[in-house]
Amino acid sequence: MGKHRRTGLTPARTRNVIALIPAHNEAGVIADSLRGLYGQTLPPQRVVVVADNCTDATAAIAASLGAEVFETRGNRHKKAGGLNQALAALLPELHDDDVVLVTDADSVLDPGFVACGAEHLAKGYGGVGGTFRGGPGGGFVGHLQRNEYARYARDVRRLGGKCLVLTGTAAMFRVQVLRQISRARLKGRLPPGDGRGGVYDTSVLTEDNELTFAVLHLGHQVISPKGCTLTTEVMPTWRALWNQRLRWKRGAVENCVQYGLTHITWRYWGRQLLSMIGILVTAVYLATIAYSLATDSFRLHEFWLWVSLVFVVERVVTVRERGWRRMLLAASMYELLFDFLLQACHAKAYLDSVFRRERAW
Repeated sequence: MGKHRRTGLTPARTRNVIALIPAHNEAGVIADSLRGLYGQTLPPQRVVVVADNCTDATAAIAASLGAEVFETRGNRHKKAGGLNQALAALLPELHDDDVVLVTDADSVLDPGFVACGAEHLAKGYGGVGGTFRGGPGGGFVGHLQRNEYARYARDVRRLGGKCLVLTGTAAMFRVQVLRQISRARLKGRLPPGDGRGGVYDTSVLTEDNELTFAVLHLGHQVISPKGCTLTTEVMPTWRALWNQRLRWKRGAVENCVQYGLTHITWRYWGRQLLSMIGILVTAVYLATIAYSLATDSFRLHEFWLWVSLVFVVERVVTVRERGWRRMLLAASMYELLFDFLLQACHAKAYLDSVFRRERAW
């Protein structure tokens, strides 16, 4: 692989931005991710690729493009474990006012992301996340994800940047906050994670969701401002999408159980309740249609006609930023099957959590 620079490296000056890119066999995308960081209006002072058990050229490519490379040792906890190792090496060198940016290797930040994030952290936010567009590819399933991500970004913008989770695609934190999280885990104020004061909890399926809970429970606020945008990879197949969403949903449920009902998590519990209600409504809707077809008396009740109309209007309006062609297409209700798939994924996640089935991703 050739020689590459490793962390432990040069002393960090205060109020720097240090970018960490967790990467496992990401040779095909790591260059784009790095170029996105180098092209920032406020470029990070340090860019560190956390090469986790890589068997491809990820580390060599990163080093050739000027990044520092931190290679994990004996990590069995995937992204969270790799980041914990890197942060354990980096945090002692940093000032409380420095900033750590964590971004996935398959994500490319827009040029103003870091500057916007640093501005909001300077205002006192404990963490800043981003909203994202879906990247190219993936055929029809990729198209559906791009629509979904456009709707998510629209919702966050309408709420003035208020978000439920700092997604793992890209997030920025003050070093002081990361240190508080580490101490709180050791003192039992937060879930223990790896038991050694690691910033990320290695026992959960969704480490980004859990870390958001940790930041909020320590009294900090989080935001995803409109200036923090990026492009991220879409799942290329239905199977990959199913596995991703099953992990996300089950992880979110188990994070709620992990923290219990608190002044922070009641909103998340409320969303879980709404999801359950949505699953039941969908089941009744499909059962009504199936019964009508089975008895040769197909007639959709007026109530369900209104439900369908509301669905169509919502689909059309919320995809407006993708252009009028997508809006017209959305009126055909073709995305209904996609929503049914997600509902089924949610239902399985609840059942897997209740029956404590083996977790894997």
